[in-house]
Amino acid sequence: MAEITYLEAIREALFEEMERDSNVFCMGEDIGAYGGAFKVTEGLMAKYGDQRVIDTPISEAGFVGAAAGASHMGMRPVVEMQFIDFISCAYDMLTNYIATARYRAFLPCPLVVRGPSGGYVRGGPFHSQNPEAAFLHTPGLKIVYPATASDAKGLLKAAIRDDDPVLFFEHKYLYRRIKEEMPAGDHVVEIGKARVAREGKDLSIITYAATVWKALEAAEQLEKEDGLSVEVIDLRTLLPMDDEAIIATVKKTNRVLIVHEDTRTGGVAGEIAARINEHAFEWLDAPILRVTAADVPLPFAPPLEDYVLPQVADIVSVARKLAAY
Repeated sequence: MAEITYLEAIREALFEEMERDSNVFCMGEDIGAYGGAFKVTEGLMAKYGDQRVIDTPISEAGFVGAAAGASHMGMRPVVEMQFIDFISCAYDMLTNYIATARYRAFLPCPLVVRGPSGGYVRGGPFHSQNPEAAFLHTPGLKIVYPATASDAKGLLKAAIRDDDPVLFFEHKYLYRRIKEEMPAGDHVVEIGKARVAREGKDLSIITYAATVWKALEAAEQLEKEDGLSVEVIDLRTLLPMDDEAIIATVKKTNRVLIVHEDTRTGGVAGEIAARINEHAFEWLDAPILRVTAADVPLPFAPPLEDYVLPQVADIVSVARKLAAY
């Protein structure tokens, strides 16, 4: 079987799930006739028609609300945000209505909100955001952020089949840069389970999405230049978080570096550090350290974007400090 890109893996998942279940349908801005801003949904309308691949007006709150209504009636909508930055327009609908629907009124809400996320692409402050932390404290939601093509496919299929609302973030930097051969058959990856992307024994890097690849590159450099054995944990799912995998790597290496592309203050790293503090403090031989984006809007200028976002050199520098503690 030929290798396919991260983007093609997501498209393949959409085709397979729409074929498998007639209740699955897609909606979003320009996803039908145009095939989506990044062409993720290209070909879906031609195969399934405009009743199952619906071009919407530019109103995120409106079409997310419409998707909620459809999900209450037994449908399984997959909603695309043209850029995930604009999910903020649907924040009220997602947090106050959708996330609480099952608790409040026993209303099923099996829907997915997916879209291109993240920086490293010179997109500036309105097309480069990582809004996962804004939703992390919302009971009732699930949050998925895959780093590999096979996980993108398997987790999207799992998200579509899930009976709760799932926010599915797709890193646009990875869309056409990584390729992988897909596992045979009905490939579904369980939501809520991290993976060990690289085995190691000296220190652990816990990360997700595009910074998994930065962490892996840093780990190779640290092994080559410093003789350090670095373990890399790819969280894959942020909500629910895989506490078991996090605690296991802490107990294995006793040193933890958390890396994410989102801004530092209030980011996911703080929550991970708190959980380690509560459940595995006695296993730590050094303080938990972080490599994150700076607390500023993401600049358009390439040199400034590179300065603000985590780079391999940043990870290597902090990992050396952690190993020497």
